[in-house]
Order: sequence, then C-alpha cells, then structure tokens
Amino acid sequence: MGIAGSGMSALAQYLHGIGMTVSGSDRFFKAGEENETKTKLEAEGIRCFVQDGTGITPGIDLVIVSTAIEDSVPEVMKARSLGIPVIKRSELLALIASSRKTIAVAGTSGKSTTTAMLFDILENAGFQPSIISGAGLVSIIKSGKIGNAKVGNGEWLVIEADESDGSIVQYKPAIGLLLNIDKDHKEVETLMELFGQFKNNSEKFVVNRSHSLAARFSQDAAFDFAIEHDKHAGFVATDFDQQGLVISFKINGHDFQLNAIGKHNMENALAATAIAVQLGVDYDVCAKSLQNYEGIYRRNQVLGTRKGVWLIDDYAHNPVKCAAAIRACQPIAPKVIAWFQPHGYGPTKFLRNDFVAEISNALRPTDEIWMSEIFYAGGTATKDISANDLISDIQAKGCKAFFIEDRNELLPSLRAHFTHDCVLLLMGARDPSLEHFAKQVWEQL
Repeated sequence: MGIAGSGMSALAQYLHGIGMTVSGSDRFFKAGEENETKTKLEAEGIRCFVQDGTGITPGIDLVIVSTAIEDSVPEVMKARSLGIPVIKRSELLALIASSRKTIAVAGTSGKSTTTAMLFDILENAGFQPSIISGAGLVSIIKSGKIGNAKVGNGEWLVIEADESDGSIVQYKPAIGLLLNIDKDHKEVETLMELFGQFKNNSEKFVVNRSHSLAARFSQDAAFDFAIEHDKHAGFVATDFDQQGLVISFKINGHDFQLNAIGKHNMENALAATAIAVQLGVDYDVCAKSLQNYEGIYRRNQVLGTRKGVWLIDDYAHNPVKCAAAIRACQPIAPKVIAWFQPHGYGPTKFLRNDFVAEISNALRPTDEIWMSEIFYAGGTATKDISANDLISDIQAKGCKAFFIEDRNELLPSLRAHFTHDCVLLLMGARDPSLEHFAKQVWEQL
C-alpha cells in the first residue's frame, strides 16, 4: 500500500524479481486515469488497484504499508479483519537486507546518488549486484522500468538506509556507509543516536572524515574517505575542477571524470569508490564506470538549454541540499535563478532558520531565489507558516528573493529576470507532480 512511492515501488519490484506474487494500491491511482508508475509496475506483472479495498483478498500472505498509510485506511482495517499480517516498509527492507550481503548507504544527503554510483561500479566489475534505491537510475529507466530496483544474481545488495523515520536502526549490514550528518527531519542529537546504533549494527563501518560529525563514528581510518589530506583517511579526493557540466578530480592519485556538477558529487563518487576498492575492484574500473555514470532521476538532472537558459531539475529539499544544488550550478553560468517548493508545514517551520542561512550564504549577488507555497500532502498539519516567510527572511539578508504563490505563474514572472546566459534550477521533493512541472517549464521555456 502506497506502491507509487519511490521506496515502496522499489520493494515491490525487488520481491517480484525474486519470484514472489506482488500487487499494490495507491491513493494516487484513480479509475480511468493514466499513471506512469502504475503502467510500469503492471508491465512488470505487478497488479495495481485503486486504494478502495478491492485489492485485499483472503489469499494474501502479507501486507506492507508505507509510513504515509494510517491505521484508519479501509484497506488496513480489511487486512486486519482477515487476519493478514501488516508490516511497515522498513521492516520488509530489513528482512530483505538480512537475506543478502548488504551495503547500506546512510547520511542526510547523497544517499540515492552514492547508492546508484556504487551499484554501477559493482555491475561493471562483474559482481551482478542488486539495488533498492529511493530514486530511479537513468541507466535502468532507459529500459522502460521505474529504475529504482534491480535483482542481480550476485551476493551483494546495495540499499539506502533512511534515518528520517528512525528505521535505520533495523538494518544489520555487512558494510555500513555514513556520508554526512546535518539537521533535516530530526535534530542533530537524535541523528547522532540513530547513526551510532547503525554503526553498532554494521560489521564494517566506513565514514566521511571530512564531515566532523560523521568522523566521530570512524571504525578504522583506513576504511574511511575524505577530501582533505590531513584527515588521515584511506581514500582521499583532490584536484577538484568543474568545467560546465563536467567535474574532474583524483582519488588516491587516480584520475576521475563525471558528467555531473558540484563538489558534493565528487564526495559521492569518492564514497562509492572507497567501498568498491575495499571489495576488490580496481581504481580504473571505478573511474571508467563513473565516467559512464548517467545519473538518477531528478538529481541535478539537466533538461537542456533554450534561449541561453539552462534548465536543471533537482530533488533538493533540505537546507544543505538546496545550498549544494545552487553552488553546483554556479560554474555553469554567471547567474543562477533557483526556485524551491518546500514540502510539509511542520518540516518547513522546523528548518526555517536553517533554510534562510544556507540559501542566503549560497547565493551570489547576481543569483536569485524564488519560492512557491509549501506542498501540502494532506493530513492534519497546522498551516502556521508560508514559504513567503522564508523569502522575507532571505530578503532581510540582502539577497534577491521572490515569492510566487502559484507555481503555474512562475515562468511568466521569471522571463524579465532571464539573461542570455543563466541557469534556472528547480528544487523540491515529495510532490509527485514535480517531474511533470519541470517538463512543462521546459516546453514553455
């Protein structure tokens, strides 16, 4: 239930891939309406239902629910009345992870990208790995699939370990990887407790020694990675350079080049390489794999350039990610116009000051930040904050900041702000219509 979500659809495809009979429902499925995720799942042989209870039958062995599914949903009540066990998504992922040699990728930023990069390296190295990711890999999407899951014949499984709902403590991986720790869904103190338990549950633990909080959990410096020599890590990236949409750097003296932007993607590539090399993969194989890396859905996704404007779509949704996405676009053009749609009234209020500080610090004098109103997914949220409050705070810091309540009015308002050489960066998460919005902007650009 909630099968259209990125995490749930990945689990459904994985279970189907190992030979189980899988079906699912979602509140976004409407009778007679086209839904791309539903179409792709059904093409795989996974039956999909409107979330009205018709999909729940006595022959079902197990019901899996996403965190968005409440106990009051009629399907949950029907399943329980039939005596069918109901478990959370994270519980299922923990069961799957315990059945394979698992590499669990954790951290508040970069999980999806690092998971995808590591999967690509291991696949090119002949490991025949499996993957369960929170975002679709372009290389898999091109074959007509959703792209966030694949079952391989090898022993290794690469997964994202999510800290946002606390489920990270359920995984007991062969290798735990910690990229960074920043205030996001939870306060830093809570995150430190969760990641500490994650370390204790991991047989081998690898951390980013360039991130002071992550470095505290180091198991052995020789396992770790960093972007500075003085961190005494076993894997070090140096000589970062970005030319347009391409970055280059060295890892332990070996040359690497990616069709990606931003220093954060060098760190992601470094993390993936550090794990792969420790599994016996040659540096040259890592470099070649990453040179051919095609990216993942809505992560610095370049839609193209039109009339001197580069359009880039990104999943950035917390303060650090938004700042990193803006900075990654700055070497491309003299002006970046960033648009952001916050999600959730509670999270936006919780992170208000952090958003203001991080985005203000990232903007150059020529850059601009635009926001539309907070995405509301339903439920009982208290609407006691507006995206305009963040814009007012950013304006007070002397930055160029604008509020446009309805995102459908964004492009007409932006036209006078475009130059002959600029980037329009779209940022946001959780809203399933953001992909369509980006395509709409591209068509109208």
